[in-house]
Amino acid sequence: MARIPGEGLAKGLAVTMRHMLHKSETQQYPEVHPDLPARSRGVIALVEENCTVCMLCARECPDWCIYIDSHKETLPAPEGGRPRARNMLDRFAIDFSLCMYCGICIEVCPFDALFWSPEFEYAEYDIRDLLHEKDRLGEWAATVPPPPAHEVGAEPPKELSAGSRPAPARRTAPPAPVKGPAEGASVAQESAQDTAPEAAREATQNPKQDTARGPAGPAAEPAKGAESRPRREPPRAMRDIRSIRPPGSLPKNAGASQQKKDGPEGER
Repeated sequence: MARIPGEGLAKGLAVTMRHMLHKSETQQYPEVHPDLPARSRGVIALVEENCTVCMLCARECPDWCIYIDSHKETLPAPEGGRPRARNMLDRFAIDFSLCMYCGICIEVCPFDALFWSPEFEYAEYDIRDLLHEKDRLGEWAATVPPPPAHEVGAEPPKELSAGSRPAPARRTAPPAPVKGPAEGASVAQESAQDTAPEAAREATQNPKQDTARGPAGPAAEPAKGAESRPRREPPRAMRDIRSIRPPGSLPKNAGASQQKKDGPEGER
């Protein structure tokens, strides 16, 4: 297929003419800073007051680019208390030449000591100067933007909902149930309840007869309790176990035992 001479030049001039008619969108950096999104990952900032030297960020870092040093100090005890030891932060450094900006250290921090800052102008001529200490990380903490507002219709934060929740009402004890006759009572129990007042009336009319019978009335059958039940003998295996000598006991020598009995010690 034959090519028209100057076809590529014409296409290039057409693209140039098309863009010449549009408004330029060039950002004049560094005079004008770009508008970064709220969750941009520029650099990691440190709030030193919140750090408790728990070492979670250093242990979870996949690049091992976080270096932490600390020492313990004993705080004075209040009245009636005891002194307590506290970890004091000496060094907190991040080597951004190794950091891959994964954000794991920020996610695992339990005390909100690490945050993302939109600052990204920390380039250096020497790669060894990308190791920044806690002083520089603390300066970036002032540039951390506030968290974005919640979307319309989203659930409120759990902290606010827990604070505005009304106190639970105290549970009152349920009323005690009225004790009535047991369901399914036997006929013997009902007859005994019916004859009880008659027996009391006879006791008042014939006191001599009651004294002869005894304070408990006529001889009643012994109650079928735990004592009246026949004692079950232990199985043979248990009796065999009880007959075994305790551990550590040795059979005594017959001659030695006889000498001890005949001697003065045996008499004692």
